[in-house]
Amino acid sequence: MSRLFMFEKPLGMRDTLPELYEKKYRVRMHLAETFKLWGYQFIETPTLEYYETVGTASAIHDAQLFKLLDKEGHTLVLRPEMTTPIARVAASKLLQEDLPVRLAYSANVFRAQQREGGRPAEFEQIGIECINEETISCDGEVIALLISSLKKAGLDQFQVSIGHVGFAQELFVQILGTNGRASVLRKFLYEKNYVGYREHVQSLNLSSIDKQRLLKLLQLRGGEEVLQYAADIIENGQGKKAISELQELWEVIKDYGAQDHVKFDFSIVSHMSYYSGILYEVYAGNVGFPIGNGGRYSLIEKFGKNASATGFAVRLDMLLEALGSNQLENDTHCIFFSQERRSEAFQLAGKMREQGQKAVLQDITGVNNLDAFTKKFAETTFLIGGRSNE
Repeated sequence: MSRLFMFEKPLGMRDTLPELYEKKYRVRMHLAETFKLWGYQFIETPTLEYYETVGTASAIHDAQLFKLLDKEGHTLVLRPEMTTPIARVAASKLLQEDLPVRLAYSANVFRAQQREGGRPAEFEQIGIECINEETISCDGEVIALLISSLKKAGLDQFQVSIGHVGFAQELFVQILGTNGRASVLRKFLYEKNYVGYREHVQSLNLSSIDKQRLLKLLQLRGGEEVLQYAADIIENGQGKKAISELQELWEVIKDYGAQDHVKFDFSIVSHMSYYSGILYEVYAGNVGFPIGNGGRYSLIEKFGKNASATGFAVRLDMLLEALGSNQLENDTHCIFFSQERRSEAFQLAGKMREQGQKAVLQDITGVNNLDAFTKKFAETTFLIGGRSNE
C-alpha cells in the first residue's frame, strides 16, 4: 500500500465518526417520525441508476455525475439526487390508480467536485415527495411539514424563503424578450451575486423604467406585503398567476400556523430545470448555504406519466451544522468485571439491556488507561473484585 494513499480518501469523501454518526441518527429519526405522522411512506431506490434514464433526466450537471460501466457496457451513474429516481418509480409502479402518492426517503447522493473546497461529494438527503397532487393546499402542506420536521429536530431559528419560477421568468421575458438573454441574470440570482446582477442590469440597453423593474426584483423580500409590490412591476400573464398562487399559499400556511418561519423572496431561482412553480429554500444560523430546498416540479412526464408533484430535500450535514456542536449526553453504562465476577457482570448487562439501557461490558484486564476509559461514560457501573458500584 502506498503511504500516499494510506489515510487519504477520494476527493470530497468523508468519514463519519461515532459521535457524529449518533447525532445524524437522532436527527434523522426525528425527521423520519414526523414524515410518517403526516402520512408519508418511506421508499428506497438503487444507488446505481442507468445514465440514459435517471442520469439524463436529472437536473444535475453532467460533469458532476459519477459514471461507470456495467459488464454489458451500459453507462451507470451514482444517483446525484433523489427526486428523479422516485419519479421513475412513481411513473412505472405507483400511479396506475391515478391517486396522490406521498413518499419519503433518506439516502446518500453523489456529486463529483472538481475542487473540494469543503464541499462533500457524498452527502445524505432526507425529504418527501407528494406526487400527482397539484393543488396549492398540497404546496402548503409540504412547506408546513418541512417547518414542523425541522422544529422537531431541534432547530428553532430558521426561515423558509418562498418564490415562484413563473414570476422572474415572466418578468425577464417581458423586458428582455427571450429566455436566452436572461440566462446571465438567472445565473447571478442563483449564485446570490446581487452586485453582479445590478451591474449587468445597468449595462443593458434598456429604458430606465425597465432597468428599475429588474432592480426592484431584488427588493421583493418580506411578508405578505411584498405580493402587492410584485404586482406593481409585472404585467398581465404568468407573473400575475404566480402572485395569485403565492397569495393562496400564504393563506394555507397561515391556517397551519406556520407563517412565523416564512418569508417571500421573488429573486429565488434554481439550477434544477424541472421546477415549474412555487419553490423555496431554508436558511438557518451558522450556515452560509441553504440547508434544504424544494418546490413544485414537472419531471414525471419524462418517464411517460402526466403528473405534477412537489417536495423538499434537507441536507442532513447542513442541518447538523445549523444545530451546532452541542455534545450528546452519554447514556451508556460501562460494566467492568474481573474474571471471578464475569458471569454476574453478563447477567447484569442482560437485565439492563432488557430494560432499554445501554450497557458496555469490559474486562478490567483489557484496559491500559482506566481513567480515560471511564471518562467516556456519564454513568458507570463497576464490578471489580469483590465490590460492585452501580
